[in-house]
Amino acid sequence: MELTQQLLDIPIEHMSNVFGKFDAWLKQIEKYLQVTMVVRDGSLKIMGEDKNVEAAQKVLTELLAMSQRGNDITEQTVTYALEMCGCRKNPLLEADSEVICHTVQGKPVKPKTLGQKDYVDQIRDKMIVFGIGPAGTGKTYLAMAMAITAFKNEEVSRIILTRPAIEAGEKLGFLPGDLQSKIDPYLRPLYDALYQIMGAESFIKNQEKGLIEVAPLAYMRGRTLDNAFIILDEAQNTTPAQMKMFLTRIGFGSKVVVTGDASQKDLAPGVKSGLDVAMRVLKNVDDIAFCKLTSQDVVRHPLVQKIVKAYDEYESAQQRKEKNARQNKKESRGRRNDN
Repeated sequence: MELTQQLLDIPIEHMSNVFGKFDAWLKQIEKYLQVTMVVRDGSLKIMGEDKNVEAAQKVLTELLAMSQRGNDITEQTVTYALEMCGCRKNPLLEADSEVICHTVQGKPVKPKTLGQKDYVDQIRDKMIVFGIGPAGTGKTYLAMAMAITAFKNEEVSRIILTRPAIEAGEKLGFLPGDLQSKIDPYLRPLYDALYQIMGAESFIKNQEKGLIEVAPLAYMRGRTLDNAFIILDEAQNTTPAQMKMFLTRIGFGSKVVVTGDASQKDLAPGVKSGLDVAMRVLKNVDDIAFCKLTSQDVVRHPLVQKIVKAYDEYESAQQRKEKNARQNKKESRGRRNDN
């Protein structure tokens, strides 16, 4: 085991951002890479095994570059940098290389991981893009940002946002109010993203003109959607017939993003998901891209990333157990037939 040490200069104006409150980010890096770090006279000394010191230096250099670009370093930023420190690229800097748009508060909206950057690039290049991944990976939010940017740049004349109106495991019964009031709870996540990026006043004005439409999937039947940016959210809750109906609505000059999380279906038992079927049927069709985001692309609280990983591991173990049980049952049946 070869021990080494390395000095790294961090400008004083970036120390608090790169090191974290009470050196929280340094402690996170130390624990993950098994190194020791000491700050003295404006320099950071990194000590440990040669490869670990090199990895720590790479992570800190990238965090410093992010800070110099004006980004706030968060726990999620540090976690992603650590998970990707073995790759040759600088994942944070590459993902941070473009700004899609700004929120009404002036905050830039941009990809935060390589998976998200690929997703945004595919939306820009392809006519239909399927964004598939767990909660918190920015599937809907980034698609919304791209739609609003295309609308403002007059690349499309309207935005259409839709999702299947289906309960997430509970029966809501008869909701009060008119039809719009009844469907609004299902569409609330889409409204939230619109308000944050476009602003409530601008959204309401464009909605009244018919330039922005938020509607349940059933309303898409019988329509032809030309020159529009269309987002189908929660696509894992569509049936194969609904998915086919939606995809065949697309007209000239339109762009479509379909988002979904295959692990969170709310369909009745035994009902196939339209998203699962579409992934198999359309995988070789030109101008259609499938972007699969993973737990590494989760940009919510770091605990969400851990929850997603834990469920993935649990579900994989259950599938292996069920597969082994079926195999054992098949072998047992074969032995009985032989006897």
